[in-house]
This record gives sequence, structure tokens and C-alpha cells, in this order.
Amino acid sequence: MTSTTETDTSVVVIGAGQAGLSVAYYLRRLGLDPGNDFVLLDRGPGTGGAWQHRWEALRIGSAHRINDLPGLDELGLSFETADRHMPAKKVVADYYRAYEDHYDFQVVRNADVVAVDNFGEHLNVTFSLDGEEMKTVSTMLVINATGTWGAPFIPWYPGLKSFEGRHLHTSEYRSAREFTDQSVVVVGGGTSAIGFLLELENLASNLTWVSRRPIDFLEDGPLNLEARKEAVLIQDEAARAGRVLPSIVSGTGVPRTRRIQAGIERGVLTPRPMFSSIEPNGVRWKDGAFQQADAIIWSTGFRPELRHLAPLKLREKEGGVAVGQGVAWRDPRVFFAGYGPQASTIGANRAGRMIARQAIATLSKIQAMKNGR
Repeated sequence: MTSTTETDTSVVVIGAGQAGLSVAYYLRRLGLDPGNDFVLLDRGPGTGGAWQHRWEALRIGSAHRINDLPGLDELGLSFETADRHMPAKKVVADYYRAYEDHYDFQVVRNADVVAVDNFGEHLNVTFSLDGEEMKTVSTMLVINATGTWGAPFIPWYPGLKSFEGRHLHTSEYRSAREFTDQSVVVVGGGTSAIGFLLELENLASNLTWVSRRPIDFLEDGPLNLEARKEAVLIQDEAARAGRVLPSIVSGTGVPRTRRIQAGIERGVLTPRPMFSSIEPNGVRWKDGAFQQADAIIWSTGFRPELRHLAPLKLREKEGGVAVGQGVAWRDPRVFFAGYGPQASTIGANRAGRMIARQAIATLSKIQAMKNGR
């Protein structure tokens, strides 16, 4: 299949992380030529998707399970046998680089998509290249695989802007050494917050963990598996209804690994309820208790990165985008990979095949309609 004469390409995939590469793999298998029939745009300077921006101390063994990309075994690679001593960001970047080269995806990098516009029979994707030159590519379909890393979420609390210390989100965290001998408050109930606490334990002068909800520590067995399934169903329901997507962690709990259990026993992983306000030099609870702080680390999650799709007016009054089986209900030419129930690496892989097939079917329908005129 070749791209239509009326557009530069048939499909534009936005994002070359797990979801984008998975879709690209299946588009290629179904006959589309990378760089011609479909174009893969990625904002990052290098391979690895969001992983290239994660903190240095993060290791594959301590992170969420990283599932292999479809067809990665053809290269003789697997995250199951990856080096557990190397930073996860480097391992993922190296594997993804080898994968992109092997399948010749010709990813366009430092391509920051700023807008997708509806031009009747086609869509225009406008992006800045290397932060300077603006380019536009016309396409029949768009597959959005931008994930969430570029849209960090920090909840508002009274006094938020009055804090004289350092506010830091997960997306900005680089090394625990930056907080040596400082009093640090970590906000969040997921594995990232826990990882930060364990890294900071012997460096910070004081550590306080607060969470907006009780932490549900679970054994990594059937109960936890059922919780994960339920969380995916909740995500799917929210996506179909066009609501703001809920947190996955809030529905699954935190696996009680040996490392986490040891932290609990040492008293490091004992969360306090959420503070009620922030003051210039710390945080205060409803009962009047005060904790001085030099830094507040917000491990409070992300939101889907969809600003560039605003011209298409896909949002519902409930605040989200209505998506069913990976397709935007308001415009069937727009697909979402790695969105909602597909957010995990295994979910992204499965969705890649489904979305690629739907994209090919949609292109065939468009072509048939044109031929029938």
C-alpha cells in the first residue's frame, strides 16, 4: 500500500515510546512502508520514549514490569534477561535504538507536534523541528501515542505558591544526591514515591511521606492480579465515557516486594495523611502539626498529553476524550495508542496490533469512497 497522492503520507504516528513503536511494528507487518506510507514523529532527542528522561538510580528490577516490544525477540533481546545493574533509562534506550534500526522505522526526532488540524478530507500535523523550523505533514490518519510524561500533574493546595523551598515533580527528579542533608516531603502513593523515599533514606536529614489516600500494600499474587484487571476496566469505562482518566495505582495497590517490606519494617515507608496547607517553610496538617521542608517532591502522576489535539475539539464536557477500542468517537481518523486501559507496556503491545489493523481498514474505506465517486 502506498500513500495517497493528495497527502504527504497515509498515517502519522505521534510518539516513539512503547505504544508508538508497537503500532509502527504492526503497520509495517501489514504492508505500510516506514517513512513513506507512515511517518513516526517523536519529541525526544533520543530513543527510549519517556524512559530516557527517568532518574539515574532507577533499575529495571525495581521499576514497573517492562514488557518486550513485539518482534524484539527477532533481535535476540528481551527485558527479562536485561542487565539489572544498569540504569533502566540506558537499557531501554539501547534496546529501542536497536529495534528502530532493525525495522528501519526512520523516526523523525526532536519533532514537537504543536497542532493537528482538520482540513476536511485530510489532517495536517504541524511540528517544530529541533525547536526552530516549523513543518507540516498532511495525512489521512493520526495515531496519537504521546503518553503522559509531558503532562505532569500537581494538585493545588492552599499556599502552594507561597513555598520558598523547591517544588519538584517526578518528571524533574534526577538524583537523591541533590537533597543531601535536606528536609524532604514526598507526596504520592505509588511506586515512584516509594522509590524516592528509599533512595533518600540515608541522604536527607528528614523524610516525610504523605499520601492523599491510604496505601494498599498487596502481595503480588492472584488478589493483586484481579485488582489490576479491575483498574483496567475502570480506565476503559472512563475513556469510553470521555471522563478524566483515574489513576491506575489507586486501583491496583502497591506490590509488597522484599525491598518495600524491609522499608516498612525500618519505618521509612509509613505514610501520613495529606497535609491541609503549604507555608513558606513547610507543610501543616489540620491538627496544627507542622513539618519544616526544604523540598516537596510531587509524585502525583500525570495526565494524557493531548494539547496538540485541541484544534480537533475531541474533548467531552466531562473533561476527557471519548475513546473506544482506541478510536476517538468524535473523529474516527484519530486513534489513541497507550491511552487509558492501554497505558501499561503489555496493554500498549496488544493495542498496537488492534490499532494498526483498524487503521488499515479505515484507509481501505477512505480509498473505496474515493474510487466510488
